[in-house]
Amino acid sequence: MMDFWLILYILDWFLFIAIAGTVLYLAVFAVAALFNRNNEPPKAKRQQRIVVLIPAYKQDEVIEQTVISVLSQAYPQRMFDVTVISDHQNEMTNMRLAQYPITLLTPNFAESTKAKSLQYAILNLPEFKIYDIALVLDGDNIVEQDFLQRVNDAFETAATKAIQLHRISKNRDTAAARMDAIFEEINNAIFRRGHINLGISSALAGSGTAYDFAWFKTNVMKAKSAGEDKELEALLLRQEIFIDYFDGIYVYGEKKRTTTKLNEQRGRWATQQIQNFIRNIKFLPGAIFRKQYDLADKIIQWMLMPRTTMVGIIMIMSVVLPFIYMTMAIKWWILGSLALLVFAIATPDYLVDEMWDKTFLRSPFVSLWRFFDFKLFKRNKK
Repeated sequence: MMDFWLILYILDWFLFIAIAGTVLYLAVFAVAALFNRNNEPPKAKRQQRIVVLIPAYKQDEVIEQTVISVLSQAYPQRMFDVTVISDHQNEMTNMRLAQYPITLLTPNFAESTKAKSLQYAILNLPEFKIYDIALVLDGDNIVEQDFLQRVNDAFETAATKAIQLHRISKNRDTAAARMDAIFEEINNAIFRRGHINLGISSALAGSGTAYDFAWFKTNVMKAKSAGEDKELEALLLRQEIFIDYFDGIYVYGEKKRTTTKLNEQRGRWATQQIQNFIRNIKFLPGAIFRKQYDLADKIIQWMLMPRTTMVGIIMIMSVVLPFIYMTMAIKWWILGSLALLVFAIATPDYLVDEMWDKTFLRSPFVSLWRFFDFKLFKRNKK
């Protein structure tokens, strides 16, 4: 019996300290995100040549909308090109896309990843074309007519080699989509706006990202995993390149409409986080010694417990411990309340509508369900 209580006590405090550290980290940047930072870029002195890269994997239903929105830009047509990497999409989709003034690439990878699509695009761009900016969008993204002009302004203002734009939901028609929209904005607040407000590099988001073309052309070839954005993020920070974030330039994206799809996505991201931590932990001592605070912060961020896992553990401990020893559960109730407060602080006002309470309170149960959804352990290639 003594062994049981000792093991329970050690496990309880180990998990509590790990999760409390994660909640404290999130709280610092959630509060920092509350302060407004005027990063509306002034009009650029020159127009840069932009190549818009759109990897599209089985996105037949939405890719045409994305292409139309990009081609409808007020930015001069001669100053930008659109390249769609149509991977495993049907022939009818490709025939429709071929009618537009774009470069259409149709690879057929045995194992598809976004990194492979981007590398394929770079290798197949016309050699006589000269670009200043590589802009990566997803196949379901929609942008406003002044988008490229504002990207051009932002890139000149930032004076760096990578900027992240504000990804935002274009649909909230199901409970899962509303939850995904909330999660996206919490990420924007904590890992982008909060970081920038404290002078630390923004996290990349996988799309809505603009890179210096020469840097991107060289470094995207080093990406090997499905989480190519995090590999590029680590390369930027190891090279001491600041990643800026522009909260007012929107990229609208399709959100997951079912809880299963949402959990698959979160499970994949949690796996990528662990992989990123393993790949980069060796750089932490050097980053601290050389005062590379952006890189050190990013590695520490990858050390933290994934939020869906964190919420699931808080739920389990809060429900189970009262049946074992009531006083052990009190600290978990307090920590759970603090975590929910942090997420509430990071949620923007426009998402707090008549459906917010139901969606927000449902999120811990969705996180908990991940522990029992064994389908998440199946390999997701894209």
